Amino acid sequence: MARRKQAVTIKHVAADAGVSLQTVSRVINKEPNVRPAMRERVQASIEKLGYVPSIAAQRMSGSRSYLIMALNDRERTIADWEKREGTDWVDQMMFGGMLTCAEHGYRLIVELIDTHSDHIERELLAAIAALQPDGVILTPPHSQNRQIVDLLDEHNITIARIGSLTGGPGLRLTMDDERAARLATEHLLALGHTRVGFIAGSPEYELSAWRVDGWRTAMAAAGLDLEGLLAESDFSLASGERAAVRLLDGDAPATAIIASNDQTALGLLNVVRSRGLDVPDDLSVISFDDTPVVRFGYPPLTAIEQPIANVTARAVELIIAARAGEKPPASPQVVPAGLVVRESTAAPKRRR
Repeated sequence: MARRKQAVTIKHVAADAGVSLQTVSRVINKEPNVRPAMRERVQASIEKLGYVPSIAAQRMSGSRSYLIMALNDRERTIADWEKREGTDWVDQMMFGGMLTCAEHGYRLIVELIDTHSDHIERELLAAIAALQPDGVILTPPHSQNRQIVDLLDEHNITIARIGSLTGGPGLRLTMDDERAARLATEHLLALGHTRVGFIAGSPEYELSAWRVDGWRTAMAAAGLDLEGLLAESDFSLASGERAAVRLLDGDAPATAIIASNDQTALGLLNVVRSRGLDVPDDLSVISFDDTPVVRFGYPPLTAIEQPIANVTARAVELIIAARAGEKPPASPQVVPAGLVVRESTAAPKRRR
């Protein structure tokens, strides 16, 4: 019977590098009080021996758990998964967060919490007790939920809040939604559109108002009237359809429409096609999110590409830095979104 290969331990690394166990531990835990030459020597032994640090051992040796928990909204996340319509917020969040955690010897755990639940405190306390995370990443709408934020702060957990600038504890990060909406509007104005409609997102999210502000700013700068050009949604496809009807049935219909997310953009497209209209000849369309469903549809939509992976990676870095004793940045961290121009926008060709 073949003998099981002996696992490489921290003792093997220390012996190979000719240093103490404490020095290896400090290198593994990325503590600052290690000379560069010594750090390189230990790291070389780790790579040579193929040593993989044990999170369980790390947790027992100090006050850190080496786990970061990301909270996402349960109701919306499960609904997106069930519909299988190509939304990839969670995928991108995990992509950026997991890779960055791994670089620092951490692990990312994603938990779903219902922001409207009467049992939100119980659910959150159960997750904290089970995981004992070093930090928590909050995504909208959790990032602006003071009950969640205050509860985490009471447990001395470092918080990174994505998409919220309201007061309270925690590191704050945005994708500069106001600027993104302004970019989208300016793109349409440059093409010659003067009736640029906007489908606002759910008022439950701070970023919905930021996007409307960006649209308003660009339209005002161009000296254009906003009457009849703003419609609300709750980020769902059905609400996108209702908003589209409102923007297209007025006395002076929009010749271009910006949708606050891909689901409302799909609802808009349903209405456009049911009326025998063409995108972009009859109507130019821009969406937020830039998920696969709008990239690979016909026509592929011009869209605001949100850097979800990058902002999550930055959130992880800030949490780890705070745990290491670094002073947090005083101002919100901005990871800007960008505009990807595709085939759904063009100069207005027909008078409506």
